[in-house]
Amino acid sequence: MTLSIDSDCINCDMCEPECPNKAITMGLAIYEIDPARCTECEGHYPEPQCVNACPIDCISQGEVESKETLLARFAALWG
Repeated sequence: MTLSIDSDCINCDMCEPECPNKAITMGLAIYEIDPARCTECEGHYPEPQCVNACPIDCISQGEVESKETLLARFAALWG
């Protein structure tokens, strides 16, 4: 997985509607990103929309995935 929401999340509801893959949902305490659905907006936008929308910068990049991996995930979701 590439993006994750850390515990600083204030549940402001800004990120969830920005995700074209519906990868962001409300977890038990904060929003969470489903790694099986997150493509970092590859195939939709040039940069992750959730990161742009987050007012407190609590979405961070973890393990780097290749553009090919992200596009393959996009194709599987939207094929």
